Amino acid sequence: QVQLVESGGGLVQTGGSLRLSCAASGLPFSAYNMRWFRQAPGKSRELVATITSSKITFYEDFAKGRFTISRDNAKSTVYLQMNSLKPEDTAVYYCNTNDLYPPQDYWGQGTQVTVSS
Repeated sequence: QVQLVESGGGLVQTGGSLRLSCAASGLPFSAYNMRWFRQAPGKSRELVATITSSKITFYEDFAKGRFTISRDNAKSTVYLQMNSLKPEDTAVYYCNTNDLYPPQDYWGQGTQVTVSS
C-alpha cells in the first residue's frame, strides 16, 4: 500500500531554515504529482506547494520566494526547503499525493515545524 513518511521538522528561530523530506513507497513515484500541506493550530489544512510528475512547481502566495519544492525520483522522495521562516509558518507539515481512479488521497503522519520569535 502507499506510504508517505515525513521527516525534517523541528524548532528553528525566525529567519532560519529547514528542509523537510517525504519518502514514498508503494507507488510508481515518478508518475505522481506530490504536494506539501500544512495545518496550524486551530486552522484548516492548507496547500503549500505542488510538484508535478514533470517537475513543474506551484506555490501558494505565502510560500513564493521562501520555499522550494523538489523531488528525487531515484529516491522516491519529495523535499520542501523552507528559508526565512516566520512564526506564522509554525504548523504540522504533511506530504500528500492522490489517485484519480478510484479517487483516493494519501497522507503522511506529518512533521512539526515550530518557528520561535
